[in-house]
Amino acid sequence: MRYRMIGTDPTTRREVSVLSLGAMRFGTDTDEATSLAILDRYVEAGGTFIDTSNNYAFWANGGQGGESEALLGRWRRSRGVGDEIVVATKLGARPLAPGTSFTDNPEGLSAKVIRESSERSRERLGMDKLDVLYAHIEDPRVPLRETVEGFADRVAEGTVGLLGVSNHWAWRVERARALATSAGLPGYEVLQYRHSYLRPRTDVPSMLSPDGMPGDAGGDLLGYLREEPGLTLVAYSPLLVGAYTRQDKPLDAEFDHPGTPARLAALRGVAEETGASVNQVVLAWLISGDVPVIPLVGASSVAQLDESLAAVDLELTPEQRARLDTAR
Repeated sequence: MRYRMIGTDPTTRREVSVLSLGAMRFGTDTDEATSLAILDRYVEAGGTFIDTSNNYAFWANGGQGGESEALLGRWRRSRGVGDEIVVATKLGARPLAPGTSFTDNPEGLSAKVIRESSERSRERLGMDKLDVLYAHIEDPRVPLRETVEGFADRVAEGTVGLLGVSNHWAWRVERARALATSAGLPGYEVLQYRHSYLRPRTDVPSMLSPDGMPGDAGGDLLGYLREEPGLTLVAYSPLLVGAYTRQDKPLDAEFDHPGTPARLAALRGVAEETGASVNQVVLAWLISGDVPVIPLVGASSVAQLDESLAAVDLELTPEQRARLDTAR
């Protein structure tokens, strides 16, 4: 395993593995025994960065979520897991009532929600301090300053370490960070967005915005990260939910554009040369890029996890990387 530092403040920054494990379906679609086996294998391989959310996975049973955090709490207690494993969770997108969703009835990002939801997450996870806490989705109903101060209060009281943000437009991230800086408060340092080798169209409306998908790492966000090397990008859905390799998982319509075939051809060519799987090449490309990325991988079996873990040791040559980067 390889490692990198996230965060800039010596009092809160953490060293984490360059491959993060997503626990979204643990405790729901992925049964308890399988979930625990995957977690054990990840740690055995040197993995130290686990991701969840307070609303995972509400859609699996029509509830409000919390199953993933609860399972991780049981795993931590049964294995004696402590500070050596960094756990990141999120708030803001938990449905306020069963049968609703984050699109029509989210808890939001008020100071009250940040305080109460983070406390519930700490209880489910069995942690005195949440290592990383993300704002999961935007909340335009609440003044941004209130959200910034609400997160900073949790850091000040010692119940949260690093702050993160997900599924926000880049301008909202910068505005929140500017507010925090001007007030002398901690701001977002870990950014979690959907990012992979294939690039989606940016003109397709999403369920979060008519202007596109604020959760995609587009050119504005990637350019922002180049200028702010102290920030960390965690890439969710880097393998596009199996669409690179599985016939039963076709690419979403937003990838139906002229650039996709050329990039797929380059990807498959490099996979053939290296003897690695297409998925492994995608992960290696993300990990070793000029904008370093921590891929966040899901797994429903230990075998799937092992395929992703092997990507950490895959070294792309400069020529292979250039071919991947320039495919149009």
